[in-house]
Amino acid sequence: MPKEYRLILKHADEPRYSNDLGCYLKHGGYKALKKALKLKNKRVEGKGTLSPQEWIREEVKASGLRGRGGAGFSCGLKWSFVDRRSGKPIYLICNADESEPGTFKDRQIIYKDPHQLIEGMIISAYANDVNLAYIYIRGEFVEGAKILDQALAEARENNLLGKNILGSGFDLDIHVHRGAGAYICGEETALFNSLEGKRGEPRNKPPFPTTHGLFGEPTAINNVETLVNVLPIVQMGGEAYAAEGTERSPGTKLFCLSGRVNRPGTYEVEFGATLRDLMDLAGGLVDGSELRAVMLGGAAGSFVGPEALDMPLTLEDTRVAGASLGSGVVMIFDQHDDLVDTVRRIAEFFRDESCGQCVPCRVGTVRQEEVLVRLGRGSHIDDERDLLDDLATVMRDASICGLGQTASGAIRSAIELGLLDGIAATGGTEGEGSR
Repeated sequence: MPKEYRLILKHADEPRYSNDLGCYLKHGGYKALKKALKLKNKRVEGKGTLSPQEWIREEVKASGLRGRGGAGFSCGLKWSFVDRRSGKPIYLICNADESEPGTFKDRQIIYKDPHQLIEGMIISAYANDVNLAYIYIRGEFVEGAKILDQALAEARENNLLGKNILGSGFDLDIHVHRGAGAYICGEETALFNSLEGKRGEPRNKPPFPTTHGLFGEPTAINNVETLVNVLPIVQMGGEAYAAEGTERSPGTKLFCLSGRVNRPGTYEVEFGATLRDLMDLAGGLVDGSELRAVMLGGAAGSFVGPEALDMPLTLEDTRVAGASLGSGVVMIFDQHDDLVDTVRRIAEFFRDESCGQCVPCRVGTVRQEEVLVRLGRGSHIDDERDLLDDLATVMRDASICGLGQTASGAIRSAIELGLLDGIAATGGTEGEGSR
């Protein structure tokens, strides 16, 4: 039986663990922050003398930490691009929108261990010369926003936020901003617009957020899971962190397992674990199930078949396989599931969530859903394949943001796996007799 390797979810199963500051401190909370704030200038071979902020940024870069929100971009590299020369104020934003269907890892951190996120944000803000930060949380997470507000108030009362944090001379405040339930606001520039009180629409790039982000100022923006990973990097050092996982995908990853498994939930494993390992951790398939397909990465991800069970779950291996880890969704489907209807609902989701700003996405998502509706009514996939391919190409190549660029991924992969074949021959859908 494979085992979880917990850096982030280390307190997840402790029955007496609560989300208040006192409990967090008893379990070693804010030690990483205290270490970061006590750092002095360091002489580093080949790099000269580094300030504490520069040292933290270099350690994050050395760790190989890559974004956990879906893009997988190097966190240290992103931080290095932040404009520090203009003298403009720099902002830090935690993207806690988590609106990808099938994703529920970030909310577990927020609900169970909010101070872990706050500590990661304070260190990240310190490293990036930030004095004002925001947590942009999905509007539906009402309780999560309350928990974060309470945790932030506790931090302020104990001089962990505000002026002269722990006597270090560093000032920072963090505010929670609730979104309005728009999937598009998970895209970083649409999130900026929403925070500024504008319509949640993505911006053209360049310029990039590291030079022109929130309010047109330099901005560092990271996902919840990414920011929390800064804590073990500061505690153990970048090289030690990089030794976990694989060479190109270091550290651990939170995966959200759902569907036809016995124990759905959030599992933390080192990069390199396989789909089979994850399913074993979740107790395997439910009785009577035969694996039909797995959706990786959520609605913006893709389907893989049973032959992918032994594929290492790393950013590079999934890319070679034409898939993506995305936000960590692993959704299991068996022979009882109506995959035509599932794929149609994915198309419907993107149609509804498109902001409508650009034509390829606004029109393409509608036409794509119409094709899936026809398939559900008996049309044959061979008659629709060319149109779906054309729509996918246009949306991928011409859409402004990732929503349109990935809206066809799951649908295309379902076609390639033959999950939509044979519908016209039966005159119905695959869902008859589903549980």
